[in-house]
Amino acid sequence: MTISAVLDALGRSRIYDLGLALAPGIPHGPTHSPFLYSLIKKHGQVLYRDGVSAATDVFSMGTHVGTHIDALGHVSKAGRLHGGVSAETVQSFAGGLARCGAHELAPVVARGVLIDGPRLRGRDVLAADDGIGARDFEEACAAQGLSVQPGDAVLVRTGWTRFWPDHDAYHANPAPGVVLDGAVWLAERGVRCVGADTYAFEKVPASGLAVHVALLVDHGIPIIEMLDLEALARDGVHTFLLVASPLKIVGATGAPVRPIAIAEP
Repeated sequence: MTISAVLDALGRSRIYDLGLALAPGIPHGPTHSPFLYSLIKKHGQVLYRDGVSAATDVFSMGTHVGTHIDALGHVSKAGRLHGGVSAETVQSFAGGLARCGAHELAPVVARGVLIDGPRLRGRDVLAADDGIGARDFEEACAAQGLSVQPGDAVLVRTGWTRFWPDHDAYHANPAPGVVLDGAVWLAERGVRCVGADTYAFEKVPASGLAVHVALLVDHGIPIIEMLDLEALARDGVHTFLLVASPLKIVGATGAPVRPIAIAEP
């Protein structure tokens, strides 16, 4: 396909922003640094010729705050990262992870598949203790008339985004999510990456982070968390082109990302 054909197709497509806005006060886990922001130079403080001025600012945040992707080195088991890498030999406070860090994550350009949990169960939002397993994925695929293929990016909607404005409600425990046999089902189909509109992807409480271990450590499948999937669900878009480019932060266990879904007109 030529570049002009691609541009023509894009011009007729619908673009969905799947990232949540970053601002002071957004939800963050107790072990993750909050999002902080400030102007450090206002307009008018420094003037150039003809009254021209520029403002500048600064922000800081944990790499697992807001819409983000978990690098493969985010979780270890028995001291090992994905591929059998010894966590102890590649980690340092100053440099982070020399292996399996966010700097090794390639941009995601893949067919996206939306699994709409609330639609499957006839609700607006899943209950806090709902788990999404292999059978749910099978039923959702049948109901939505699709199948999950190798290389797909599978995004799971729970409806939890409605709680985003309320820190305590969004970070509730329990919270819905994927359970272990669901993660295994995804891995067996050779998915490129997975994601969800919750803060943990897996069902909380998560005993031993079993889903993270299965995906990140055992199968090398990155996890995108805190997605906004509401517009896709509202418009009934279940397949699309997903484009997500993580910030290339050397050594980081995760990275902010602003994914977009490109859907057919």
